[in-house]
Amino acid sequence: MRINVFVALLASGLAGCMVGPDYVRPTVESPTAWRIEYPMAAEVANTRWWEQFGDPALNDLVDSALRENLDVRIAAARVDQFIGALATTRSQLYPQIGYGAEASRTRASRVGQPPLPPGADPYFSLYQASLGASWQIDLFGRVRRLSEAAQAQVYASEQAQRGVVLSLVSGVATSYISLRALDRQLEIAQATARNFGATARLFELRFKAGIVARTDVMQIDSQYQQALAAIPAFEQAIAAQENLISTLLGRNPGPIARGKAIDQLVAPLIPADLPSTLLQRRPDILQAEQNLVAANANVGATRALYYPSVSITGLLGSVSTAFSSLFSGPASAGLIAAGVSGPIFTAGAIAGQVGSAEAQYQQALLAYRQTVLGAFRETNDALTGSQKKIEEVAMQNKRVDALREFARLSKLRFDKGVAAYLDVLVAENELFAAELAGVRLLADRYSQLVNVYQAMGGGWVDLAAAMAPTAQNLTTAQTQ
Repeated sequence: MRINVFVALLASGLAGCMVGPDYVRPTVESPTAWRIEYPMAAEVANTRWWEQFGDPALNDLVDSALRENLDVRIAAARVDQFIGALATTRSQLYPQIGYGAEASRTRASRVGQPPLPPGADPYFSLYQASLGASWQIDLFGRVRRLSEAAQAQVYASEQAQRGVVLSLVSGVATSYISLRALDRQLEIAQATARNFGATARLFELRFKAGIVARTDVMQIDSQYQQALAAIPAFEQAIAAQENLISTLLGRNPGPIARGKAIDQLVAPLIPADLPSTLLQRRPDILQAEQNLVAANANVGATRALYYPSVSITGLLGSVSTAFSSLFSGPASAGLIAAGVSGPIFTAGAIAGQVGSAEAQYQQALLAYRQTVLGAFRETNDALTGSQKKIEEVAMQNKRVDALREFARLSKLRFDKGVAAYLDVLVAENELFAAELAGVRLLADRYSQLVNVYQAMGGGWVDLAAAMAPTAQNLTTAQTQ
């Protein structure tokens, strides 16, 4: 009879329905096209785009960062944390089996109730050993909903790790571009200072010969000091940038290896793709969706609290006052029981939990929609910025060429005595500022290309993530 009851309860548990809503992806209206149209660049979003810059030093930096960056390692360990939580939650779907053993030595009171007979030994030993099992049948799907939420949290943590990888690669590339821009600006400042220094020495000789006035010498010296003052500022900025990159590499502050000059880098291709594909590959969108899946499952788990909980408990053991007879037939003991429990009146406790879970679902839903909108905005901004920076760099290069010719002609007019040196001074100062601005704009152009790849995500994130360590690899490496 007991076996029939057990089988019936088991069948009911396996066939039980799950309480709560099943997850359905929210409908999101996506733009039909980007504001900037580009020619097709097949699958470039799925390649290691940083290698398109053609700089081996940058490639090495990205590889090192993916292996050693501490944020990536933290994210990898967090994935294992949620995998462990998932295993713990799923275990509730299966019978829990355990064992126990106990040995005790007791002295009974001679005048207790009932009193010991005269001559009886008040000391006795008791030995117990048991093997027990319990099973809470998931009749209404509460544990399955909790498992669904835990699985979604694992997926969300994996997307968070991909997001860290995306930000890391983009950060290393942008930081390296900024470093090479600062290097070039330092070279311009040093070259300009040398040029102004030579001119200052020449004017000092002319002043001593009575050819030029003292005011001309002071103007040249002021120009020379201005160029010299720019050098320490660039050197400090370079050191700070190297320290930043060292941190991204998981290293102590130190020098960073260089490769090609900034004007030798090759601009990566722009990926052309449909806006809707962002929903399938941006880590932040996928993470937000998995958080929404978990919140949806938690609604079902809390609603299941309204329904009865069915459990089965079994115990098989032995109890004896002599250890030698502990496992003999007469010492055997056993128990099998089934229980049903459920709420009748909870003063709103369950309703409060359901309301809280539904509110968390609404928060997750709004956060998902906000993340999607933010992704579309970032991608449009990056694409527009990339195109406009190309135009801006082209115009700045023309301005530099014009100022360079202006400076040459002004110096020629001065040498012939047609114009004052003030014209030369103005032309060279403007040229110095324009050259520095041109380098900044070139760095901005490359950084905008990096922003495009970061905004659009793509298969390259998976390629980069495969180069990064997993939490299991970290544990193995630490134990070796």
